[in-house]
Amino acid sequence: QVQLVESGGGLVQSGGSLRLSCAASGFTFGDLALGWFRQAPGKEREGISCISNFDGSTRYASSVKGRFTNSRDNAKNSVYLQMNNLKPEDTAVYYCAAEASLDRCQLASKEYDFWGQGTRVAVSS
Repeated sequence: QVQLVESGGGLVQSGGSLRLSCAASGFTFGDLALGWFRQAPGKEREGISCISNFDGSTRYASSVKGRFTNSRDNAKNSVYLQMNNLKPEDTAVYYCAAEASLDRCQLASKEYDFWGQGTRVAVSS
């Protein structure tokens, strides 16, 4: 079983930055494709970025492309989401997710079997 623990959320003003972290255990980290998702109140969960296992390639949703950067450190069993130029519409609970069976990471939540508990991000205007 993969355990995932997110951290780094908080309250920030519009235009500010936050860096989310997700620490994984219980599996060979380098074999995992990892995704970042968010869910705002009253909205469906949205896939915003993912990073593949074999080549470290990344994908981004159009809503965050150019502002967010996804990276992984296999030596630390961790994945990071650097979020810059935050906007009020980025307010949500952010989740990391992991999956070992993907050849390439996906932005669809149904592709992931393992999820963290989430960390809240609030962006004030």
